Amino acid sequence: MSEQNNGLAASPSDWPKALFAVALLFSIFQIVTAAFHPVSTQVLRAVHVGFLLLLVFISFPALGKGRPWQPLAWLLGLAGMATAIYQWYFEADLIQRSGDLTTGDMIVGLTLIVLVFEAARRVMGIALPIICACFLVYGLFGQYLPGDLMHRGYGLDQIVNQLSFGTEGLYGTPTYVSATYIFLFILFGAFLEQAGMIKLFTDFAMGLFGHKVGGPAKVSVVSSALMGTITGSGVANVVTTGQFTIPLMKRFGYRPAFAGGVEATSSMGSQIMPPIMGAVAFIMAETINVPFFEVAKAALIPALLYFGSVFWMVHLEAKRANLRGLPKDECPNPWKAVRERWFLLIPLFILIYLLFSGRTPLFSGTVGLALTAMVILGSAIILRVSSKAMRFAFWIALGVLCAGFFQLGIGVVFGVIAALVAICWFVKGGRETLTLCLHALVEGARHAVPVGIACALVGVIIGVVSLTGVASTFAGYILAIGQDNLFLSLVLTMLTCLVLGMGIPTIPNYIITSSIAAPALLELGVPLIVSHMFVFYFGIMADLTPPVALACFAAAPIAKERGLKISFWAVRIAVAGFVVPYMAVYSPALMLQGDSLLATVYVGLKALLAIGIWGAVFTGFLQAKLSWWERILGFAAGASLILATPISDEIGFALSAIFIAQHFWRARRAVVATA
Repeated sequence: MSEQNNGLAASPSDWPKALFAVALLFSIFQIVTAAFHPVSTQVLRAVHVGFLLLLVFISFPALGKGRPWQPLAWLLGLAGMATAIYQWYFEADLIQRSGDLTTGDMIVGLTLIVLVFEAARRVMGIALPIICACFLVYGLFGQYLPGDLMHRGYGLDQIVNQLSFGTEGLYGTPTYVSATYIFLFILFGAFLEQAGMIKLFTDFAMGLFGHKVGGPAKVSVVSSALMGTITGSGVANVVTTGQFTIPLMKRFGYRPAFAGGVEATSSMGSQIMPPIMGAVAFIMAETINVPFFEVAKAALIPALLYFGSVFWMVHLEAKRANLRGLPKDECPNPWKAVRERWFLLIPLFILIYLLFSGRTPLFSGTVGLALTAMVILGSAIILRVSSKAMRFAFWIALGVLCAGFFQLGIGVVFGVIAALVAICWFVKGGRETLTLCLHALVEGARHAVPVGIACALVGVIIGVVSLTGVASTFAGYILAIGQDNLFLSLVLTMLTCLVLGMGIPTIPNYIITSSIAAPALLELGVPLIVSHMFVFYFGIMADLTPPVALACFAAAPIAKERGLKISFWAVRIAVAGFVVPYMAVYSPALMLQGDSLLATVYVGLKALLAIGIWGAVFTGFLQAKLSWWERILGFAAGASLILATPISDEIGFALSAIFIAQHFWRARRAVVATA
């Protein structure tokens, strides 16, 4: 995925006017459909994909780096939009003749398939289109395969109907989620980023940890975790927070590869960080038909353990290399940063409340986005007023007007926003705020492109799998291998996620493996949400795994280091966190699956101990450098804590106690000897 090679990489103010207008129309369409639901979900999905295709073809070149040749670009882009208009205009007819395609239907359907494949190639490279093409070929010619892989055979018209005109193909669940929840939350994050939320998070993290041992790296970990609460996009976080944290780490003596690895590892964790999480979380909730709150709840402790493990690894590496933090007087006051931008937190807190009170993500996202726009526009007006009483009255009045939404509908919110826009037009500095909001709208469209295209293309896999039933065949293979060994099945599933992730983003990685491996894990007794979170977690890890680690290659230009070298450091930093999903499988209480709080506390403490020991083992340092036999002892202790055999916990705790006690004793003796 390489936005940097096209117009989308530039600042929105530098975009061609046509590109800016298309992106703005895309965002407006998404907001209007989310708020008022004027079209059916099928039309919504089709127009969403149509806008994505138009944006891709007018901004991503077919080959090389420059700007695409515009006549051909617009021809292809408008052809993509034409497929959406066809779905909209002939919606009733298509429903009536479902499965009985006309010549026009075939032309439109084939055009859509070809355009989506080509758009995905331009945005993400060749890996994902090749994988999806293999599934497409299987759907067309699988009847000629031997053994269990053989299916009954499907004609081209059946494949086209499945992929282009149903809700189990290109317009499947991932596309629906992209066209609703994901786009709204991307816009939500874009508005907060434009308003200065990145500076708030980085200043807060810098003030708390910048002066500690390994301070710059710890700032990267904490700021990325905080950014994850609003964006949920790993690669985007690398590019945003990495612009500040990677040069800072290099300035204080960290190797470029290590600095890039820390930022990549930290940023990828944002996808499992509640409350927003990544696009996969919304797809997961829709796929397994559970409230989003349940997905966020299941991810909470693993997310904290993930960032805890990265923070611990960074701390140990800093101690080992004797890397100090910033002088305290150079670090900003974290609480001053909060006081200056506290109002930006209001939409986030309200969004969290709505999500965790049982409201739908669509409702929560719409309200959160509207409140964010109000806060940004309102602050541009009232922060220029010196009277604290007037400020207070203004925010109270705005809050009362917002409350009217629950009684009078979304029209009230749009009316308030329109009034604030009109006032900003005449207030000093207000037009700059309006420009900021316009840029946030087009930034949202920009960030939605790779997510949306990936969601559309993986519909090929979903469509073929649901048509042929091949997922049950693969699940059977996994069950046969792991019927007597759950651990082996987990390892195979993990390796599948890691291998697939070498060339494709997290979203298609999750969809592929959840379609194939997750059902097998469910059959082996793993709870539904735990099996999907296992796949999701290692899909994230896959973006850090060489040789094609997307997050690491995104960090490479900033760190001025090879992406491959960064990926090796990223794996080393993240390796302690590999224990988390395994422990969740054997003890689902780690994902809050169960009623026992005591069980959750117990497994959480056990996970912390395992992460702590493995972090020291893979770093080779705790209080002092570890000897080879200490590393073996520590590895055995951590492995014992992961397993769920009758006496593995007891063995793990005993080995951990021996490891810690003897190491601290040996380190103390070494200090005394050198004193």
